[in-house]
Amino acid sequence: MTAEAPTLRSARRPRQGRVPVLELEDVTKTYGTDPPIPALQGVSFRVDAGELVAVAGPSGSGKSTLLHLMGTLERPTSGRVAITGLDIDELEDRELAAVRATRIGFVFQQFFLAEHSTALENVADGLLYAGVPVADRREQAAGALTAVGLGERLAARPTQLSGGERQRVAIARALVGAPAIVLADEPTGNLDSATGEQIMALIEELNANGATIVVITHEHAIADRCPRRIQLLDGRVVADVTADRGSSPR
Repeated sequence: MTAEAPTLRSARRPRQGRVPVLELEDVTKTYGTDPPIPALQGVSFRVDAGELVAVAGPSGSGKSTLLHLMGTLERPTSGRVAITGLDIDELEDRELAAVRATRIGFVFQQFFLAEHSTALENVADGLLYAGVPVADRREQAAGALTAVGLGERLAARPTQLSGGERQRVAIARALVGAPAIVLADEPTGNLDSATGEQIMALIEELNANGATIVVITHEHAIADRCPRRIQLLDGRVVADVTADRGSSPR
């Protein structure tokens, strides 16, 4: 049985004109009530189509909470988070599922691949909840794997792949539906330095070909490779620097 694709109501379409892919306005996130624990405090920035952005900071700076909000996995306590002009606080849970299925790609350091499925099946499954027909899913998955250099490994299972190859499968899965934005959480965290270098080179290549990517990292070397760096500390943005323009007012 084909899974029913989640849908967005027509009233939720993006506004006309130039709309950023991701927008946060004075966002806060607080956990608990006795006493409340502020995880994010007044975070504001936007990401436009085609950017490669690093969100960097030490453990406890708010990176994971920010990832959950950007990925619509949680809602803010206050402020506004929007994906392609869609305010997530105005969307019902079903509509948020549609946003995640069609507009956001996720890459995690743990890969999260189905061990008994082939690389092709793992990537094709990324289109399941987008309502793409089975035949089209496999064709698109093959194209995505070819794009990340695994066109000859479609039938390989994760246990037959190196760590770098597994992460390439995960990246292909994130990209296969041509999402508006890809969120990569510590994408080199489980890799040795040489393999991590290859994965970052791939991310840079994909961005050069038009993909909008946000890399969440605690590694300075990874953040420094991104043209724009947003620095978090204690739940606040303390710097937003673009390589060719210096500090950004975003």
